Amino acid sequence: MIQVSGLHKTYRSRGHDVRAVDGVDLHVREGEIYGVLGQSGAGKSTLLRCVNLLERPDSGTVEVDGVELTALPGRGLRAARHRLCMIHQHFALLSSRTAAGNVAFPLEVTGVPRAERHRRVAELLDLVGLTDRAGAYPAQLSGGQKQRVGIARALAAGPKVLLSDEATSALDPDTTRSILDLLLDLNRRLGLTILLITHEMDVVKTICQSAAVMRDGRFTEAGALTDLLREPGSELARGLFPLAAAQARDGESLLDVTVSGDSADEPLLSALARTLDIDVRLLDGGVQSLAATRAGRLRIGVTGDPAPAAAFLRDRGALVAS
Repeated sequence: MIQVSGLHKTYRSRGHDVRAVDGVDLHVREGEIYGVLGQSGAGKSTLLRCVNLLERPDSGTVEVDGVELTALPGRGLRAARHRLCMIHQHFALLSSRTAAGNVAFPLEVTGVPRAERHRRVAELLDLVGLTDRAGAYPAQLSGGQKQRVGIARALAAGPKVLLSDEATSALDPDTTRSILDLLLDLNRRLGLTILLITHEMDVVKTICQSAAVMRDGRFTEAGALTDLLREPGSELARGLFPLAAAQARDGESLLDVTVSGDSADEPLLSALARTLDIDVRLLDGGVQSLAATRAGRLRIGVTGDPAPAAAFLRDRGALVAS
């Protein structure tokens, strides 16, 4: 659905060139929720603006739904942008319009007849759970309600792709979870492809099937979460499932075990202890549900030679590091 190849974007700041996006390749499959994770200044927002051509990249190509946006002139680009919509960190609502009026605005701009506008606005407000707040102004809405209005407005033109620019970072944890649940529901019900940027690992953990870590304008790793979790040394895996430092006892070796998919719900540690007749001590970690799979990391202590224990776990689908 989204194919970005060799993307570069450089700014001039205080007499110096700043490479905001430095050779990024990105592939988001149709119907996927893809997260780009990174700290402030990593280049995430610039990348997102380049995807919808609000910022024109210096080089590289952006293709959405089979159309190369970077090759289009102004009028063609404006038409192609109907395939995409965007929601923002600070909602970007019109304070002089009600919730219904904000959702109706893009429909008015594109000349949708009044009766059709009213029907579509009612449908969208119902979709985001705000039917009873249609007449409320932004100042009368909570942060979560404002973001729901922003989502409804973004969906007004029936896009195939939703771009999310830190859409939950201004919200409290409970409201963040409700917005993420809504995005996941829209993804499943509408087949909506979602590309989101965030600095919050919990956002990736909650709804993303794939993710990339961005630093200094580049992706340091990218791919499906199920694949990244099985990559030795994966920064994302460490961030999703951090393990506390631990000290081995005499005659004991420490192993870090990553499990995903079927192996995540198997009684691996009890089977390990029984089969090899060794003591197995769980020091830290656990298994959780991600959007795409069940997965987890464990730090364990095993008595004796750790090699047979590591081989036993690997044979059962775990990634093991000492």
